[in-house]
Amino acid sequence: MKEITVISGKGGTGKTSLVGSFAALASGAVFADCDVDAANLSLIMRPRLKETTVFKASREAFILSDKCNKCGLCRELCRFGAITEDFRVDPLSCEGCGVCFYACPEKAISYEEVISGHWFVSDTPYGPLVHAKLGVAEENSGKLVTTVRNKAREIAEEENKKLILTDGPPGIGCPVIASLANSSLALIVTEPTLSGIHDMERVIKVCSHFRVQPCVCINRYDLDEGNAREIEKYCRQNKVPVAGKIPFDKLVTESMVQGVPVVEFTDSPVSRSIVKTWKYLKNNL
Repeated sequence: MKEITVISGKGGTGKTSLVGSFAALASGAVFADCDVDAANLSLIMRPRLKETTVFKASREAFILSDKCNKCGLCRELCRFGAITEDFRVDPLSCEGCGVCFYACPEKAISYEEVISGHWFVSDTPYGPLVHAKLGVAEENSGKLVTTVRNKAREIAEEENKKLILTDGPPGIGCPVIASLANSSLALIVTEPTLSGIHDMERVIKVCSHFRVQPCVCINRYDLDEGNAREIEKYCRQNKVPVAGKIPFDKLVTESMVQGVPVVEFTDSPVSRSIVKTWKYLKNNL
């Protein structure tokens, strides 16, 4: 079983649009949307929901008013100012550290797991999709990413699928590391801007650190061909293959409005470039 993880050093590079098109081109694959903080792969894959599971990864303190004697110790110890003057816990300020729970002499504080989000299994015209939604202001997205990947691998094993295609999150933080671990190949989607180049360099170093083979796709390369050449130069110097160069095309936006991958929407230069990039990925797994 192989896994291709598509990531980007920054948001807005077109990563999810590419993954949706790859899904339409792949056969016998399972798909995982690991950008759990802003999951939107399902918007272009026409999913039919099969399974919903609650995700719990954080705790929150609750003051039991019938036991509390208002001694003030919890307010004194809380570094986040989460205990109000009337001795209630502000859920937006509480970080779930548990200090108040362990320090309370009256045992008047409960420390409970709370729902951090949900993860889903859906059928799509292209194959099974595992995706998730993290709650507002919730943390532990790295753990949710791992949950999504593990479920995708479980489905792939059950259905004897040979490929997992993962839409990873942007950046270089915990969710990216959780998405990359043990991947067969990482496709880094960048754009010909100074911020795109800078963040691409950072995420290539993350791939190198975790010994995942990276390759690069330059999306909208023709908006600044000078910067696109700089990206290619950097990749040559660091022995990172350029898997593809995708031109700018308004058809990508139109296909998103239609809710379908662009390679299904029309035959165009952008579609042919995506097909060429997909062939490179398949041949270099």
